[in-house]
Amino acid sequence: MVKRSHPSHLSWLVAANDPASDFPLTHLPYGVFEIDGQSHLCVAIGTHLLDLYACAEANLLSPNIATACQAPVLNLLMALGPRSWTLLRETLTTLLHADAEPSRRLAVEAALHSIAGATLLKPVHIPNYTDFYSSIHHATRVGRIFRPDQPLLPNYKHIPIGYHGRASSILPSGIPVQRPHGQTRPPSHELGPGFGPTAALDYELELALYIGQPNPLGTPIPVTKAANHIFGLSLLNDWSTRDVQSWEYQPLGPFLAKSFATSISPWVTPLAVLEPFRAPAARRRHGDPKPLPYLYSAADQAHGNLNIKLEVSISTKTMRDNKLDPLVLSETNAKDLYWTPAQLIAHHTSNGCNLQIGDILATGTISGSTEAAAGCLLELTRNGAQPLKLPTGEVRAFLADGDEVIFRGTCELPGHPRIGLGECRAAILPARP
Repeated sequence: MVKRSHPSHLSWLVAANDPASDFPLTHLPYGVFEIDGQSHLCVAIGTHLLDLYACAEANLLSPNIATACQAPVLNLLMALGPRSWTLLRETLTTLLHADAEPSRRLAVEAALHSIAGATLLKPVHIPNYTDFYSSIHHATRVGRIFRPDQPLLPNYKHIPIGYHGRASSILPSGIPVQRPHGQTRPPSHELGPGFGPTAALDYELELALYIGQPNPLGTPIPVTKAANHIFGLSLLNDWSTRDVQSWEYQPLGPFLAKSFATSISPWVTPLAVLEPFRAPAARRRHGDPKPLPYLYSAADQAHGNLNIKLEVSISTKTMRDNKLDPLVLSETNAKDLYWTPAQLIAHHTSNGCNLQIGDILATGTISGSTEAAAGCLLELTRNGAQPLKLPTGEVRAFLADGDEVIFRGTCELPGHPRIGLGECRAAILPARP
């Protein structure tokens, strides 16, 4: 039996009422698409996108919002703040609702385009990118590989670990990633390190948190106010070269093993959309330390995490040549993260660091408690020691040229329409000669 949407959730676009749609009326994620050589803001609805530039031109939007909706990226809209974000969403919901005024519906129809075939661009100008290490399951399994006697370092349960990434190499979904070169560990003490194309290219399943409201330099953001600074989120793939990483990461952490490319999905889901899908902070084990006061809020502990189901799939060239569907490699959930989004922001700014509009804070690899819920190949193959066998007979310790990695995310809860975060995908190109 197909579950029907509540009347308040119905749109006059029939495809938006499909229970399997990623983009029902209750979602309306933001994106940017190319039209006539220009970048226009849009929202996704069913199988279509709604051109916000055209809506502003047709006087469908409030004047104080219209200018921001005619910008080529989301930053100007972010800068308007939560009240304007709410007003825009309410306006768009009214325009797309099943009970919309016929005259206004005609104007909206003129601003609709099919998502299929549209060129989706990077939706935000990203000044800075910080990557965290929020999954204790990921940290523990990786630690067991390299430090069997001490998988978790002593600071992990006290402090959200992170590093400053490279914003300039963030790519929109669909742009191929070229296999990078790097310096790798020497095979013996007598030999020097090597340099060449990585032989251990990996993905990392993450979420990107977009900062919508800044904080002045020198002014920390309290954990109780941190969620107010998040505009929305999307999927993120933190591509990693494990052979380069293992040689360079001591003593200062990741560098060239991460900076060559990071992929983000084209749709930014507003944080307000995810309110029904809030979840408690991950339960800490008996004996784990309570977060320090600047990282602790009873409200954040009660509903600071997000119940987002995530999956990783792979499509090899052989699979595509034989018209085989992508293979799901793992499934996990963001609600299992040890540190909540609010804690990441509170910690990041605790020394007075100023976040800027459009900054990305990534969660780090999201892995669950079981090995089947691992968010990267480093975990799934135990650093290549147990390669995966694919239905085609192919074997993968790490990614091969021609492989395409696909991330998906969904939120499902009784009484609420299912929403999907779309896809974050990219294929691997051979290294440059």
